[in-house]
Amino acid sequence: MTSLNSKIGHLTEILRGFPNVLVAYSGGVDSTLLLKVASDALGENARGIIGVSPSLPQRELHEAIRVAKDHNWRYDTIETSELADPNYHLNPHNRCYFCKKELFSEIYGYARQHGFQVIADGTNADDVGGHRPGMVAAEELAVYSPLKDAGLSKEDVRAISKELDLPTWNKPEMACLASRFPTGIAISQEKLSQVEQAEAFLKALGFQQVRVRHHEDVARIEVGEIEMERLFEGNLRRQIDARFKTLGYKFVAMDLSGYRRGSLSEGLPETSLDVTGKHKEK
Repeated sequence: MTSLNSKIGHLTEILRGFPNVLVAYSGGVDSTLLLKVASDALGENARGIIGVSPSLPQRELHEAIRVAKDHNWRYDTIETSELADPNYHLNPHNRCYFCKKELFSEIYGYARQHGFQVIADGTNADDVGGHRPGMVAAEELAVYSPLKDAGLSKEDVRAISKELDLPTWNKPEMACLASRFPTGIAISQEKLSQVEQAEAFLKALGFQQVRVRHHEDVARIEVGEIEMERLFEGNLRRQIDARFKTLGYKFVAMDLSGYRRGSLSEGLPETSLDVTGKHKEK
């Protein structure tokens, strides 16, 4: 625990160096820990802010609010309108840039209106590298990443969260619903709802790590490797097939490789964007 105490202390020191902080809070493992430590370090000068849009599952929104209320953390919600941006709707390879630009722009406006001088997100030390255009939007709006600055890995975040008795310590990874769409497949509110309902059905059946990748008429299911055999138990496969077809899918497939983070970005080069939003390869 000594090592964890040192890391918590380092994170706390970073946060106490801020006059106040507005935490981009989604209810995930990273942002929950950040809001917890920020609230402990800064009291009423820390607040979580949740961006509400069709790309955030309702169950995730409700869970984030419940956890914040249970711990008496200050929080608020704002509406974001990324679907109104054609650059987001058309779903290019750097879609995440436009999504995060909208989110952090709205948070920036809220921060200025309510007197917050610092905006922080839950990016951790393992999130550096790979195809992450959303991080460019955060940099453009001077969003801090205290977990990353403190050198905390995802494993550290989970271990510290467990030590602090946070209910999210073993929560499966969760990304916005737009991450279920391959590049070039246009995103709409209706399609996001379709994916949300499909994943909610699988979670209601007890699956933990779930992704439903949307390939128009085809739903490609990814579940954790240890859960894959369950899909074939009894008539579960037929139940899933029938439910997904009521949602509008014509074909339902299981990815034999199982769940892996960012599977739709496999094969894409590491990227960055200049301030005009143009793509550059590294």
